[in-house]
Amino acid sequence: MDRRDFVRIGAVAGVMAVRGKPLQAETLGDSLSGRPNGKYEIVAFDLEEATLADLQAGMSSGRMTSRSITQQYIARIEDLDRKGPTLRHVLEINPDALSIADGLDQERKSGRVRGPLHGIPILLKDNIDTADRMTTTAGSFALEGSAPLQDAFIAAKLRSAGVVLLGKANLSEWANFRSTHSSSGWSGRGGQAKNPYVLDRNPCGSSSGSGGAVSANLCAAAIGTETDGSIVCPSSANGIVGIKPTLGLVSRTGIIPIAHSQDTAGPMARTVRDAVTILNALAGIDPRDSATMAGRSRPRVDYTRSLDPNGLRGARIGVARTKFFGYSEAADKIVNDAIDAMKAQGAVIVDPANIETAGKFDDSEFDVLLYEFKADLNSYLAGLGPKVQVRTLQDIIDFNDRHEEQEMPWFGQEIFLMAQKKGPLSDKKYRDALARNLRMSRTQGIDATMSKHKLDAIVAPTGSPPWATDLVNGDHYTGASSTPPAVAGYPNINVPAGYAHNLPVGISFFGRAYSEPTLIRFAYAYEQATKHRRAPQFLPTLDSA
Repeated sequence: MDRRDFVRIGAVAGVMAVRGKPLQAETLGDSLSGRPNGKYEIVAFDLEEATLADLQAGMSSGRMTSRSITQQYIARIEDLDRKGPTLRHVLEINPDALSIADGLDQERKSGRVRGPLHGIPILLKDNIDTADRMTTTAGSFALEGSAPLQDAFIAAKLRSAGVVLLGKANLSEWANFRSTHSSSGWSGRGGQAKNPYVLDRNPCGSSSGSGGAVSANLCAAAIGTETDGSIVCPSSANGIVGIKPTLGLVSRTGIIPIAHSQDTAGPMARTVRDAVTILNALAGIDPRDSATMAGRSRPRVDYTRSLDPNGLRGARIGVARTKFFGYSEAADKIVNDAIDAMKAQGAVIVDPANIETAGKFDDSEFDVLLYEFKADLNSYLAGLGPKVQVRTLQDIIDFNDRHEEQEMPWFGQEIFLMAQKKGPLSDKKYRDALARNLRMSRTQGIDATMSKHKLDAIVAPTGSPPWATDLVNGDHYTGASSTPPAVAGYPNINVPAGYAHNLPVGISFFGRAYSEPTLIRFAYAYEQATKHRRAPQFLPTLDSA
């Protein structure tokens, strides 16, 4: 969750766990010295930019195994995340990853291949429960050692699809909903994650580790979560594809929450096809998640059928300019070029197609999140196993006060304190604010704009080029377009759109509820026509770019 316009979003130190062993984290400055040529000497990596299809072809031919692929990603993590540029994208590696891979290799030998994810190593953001020897902590020492009693629904679905759950990705602690001046990508357990393109730049959050790890080829793909911007912003900042699904398409059960009216998980990958393949595995009806149950009458969709390279032909695309352009010249130029590219592919561009309510519900959004965070987090904590000592938000506040040097070396817990003061979800103020948010983001917002202009989708810059990480002052956030689809609970897809001074910038495609097939068609056609994605070079600072 990046708090975007309603609050500003700091921190390093702490430890990281790998294979059960804590590793002392370096400070950001200590690890940016680089090499004489301004770059780190990166060990050659056979799987760089490998797609899911590439990996499946390798395993089908016998050139690769799930074990060999998993071993290579683990070695890559050791080379880049622990040493060299010390990216700090991975909190822990699954100690059972290789044995899981061995089992899936045996299945393949016996003739059973579960599908396109069979044997594929994927990282999970560290707020997604796994009932194994990994922990789920939201990056906080308050939950260190927390071993959930069962998998999150989506973790179970990934296991069933044959995924090797490779490890847990670093994140902005508590999904960036703790302080009003935090640094995205920092957690007590993991320290400050870095942008793999230019290391002193920020990877954005809160799915910072998921986005950075995918971009740096530390895994085949990853799972992130979003309340407002936390999938699409790190996808933009790290030059990858991220899909924030419609609320209710993917289960939230077993995911450390912020707010049930906006939370969702989604795939983060280097290509649209890979992200869509993973979305197929994540989507499903969970009896324990009322939002997914509400959609149980909808037919199941194979989203890969929307991967049409000619998908922009005849599409009516609206450009949301007011509020979403003008904060970054670089982002504006890149997205204007993207609009021209879509025109060249046969799209009908409606420009402008502004969302008249944009920016008018930021304060009420934040109020709703405060209410829901207290209620939802208390409910999650109450269901954890006996080893966990914190059972309420107040317990976590007290823990942070007692462990201030570890948990609050750079910024505090102002949002926690604001949330703790909120009353129950029966409060009229909460119910009125939620109703207002849904009305202004949906019927008077995205839906009204699309109806007025007869649109198939809306586009806007996802955000600015990544800012310099600043642990003292927090994020230098300038603007983004994630809030309307986030508050509405509507889908949003980020695709790489270009680079400014070697820093990635993405474009967002969003639309009505359950319009994933349409958005995927446009996102894929745009990606195939432009192919902006390129691997990062791990430059120590912008000067060396």
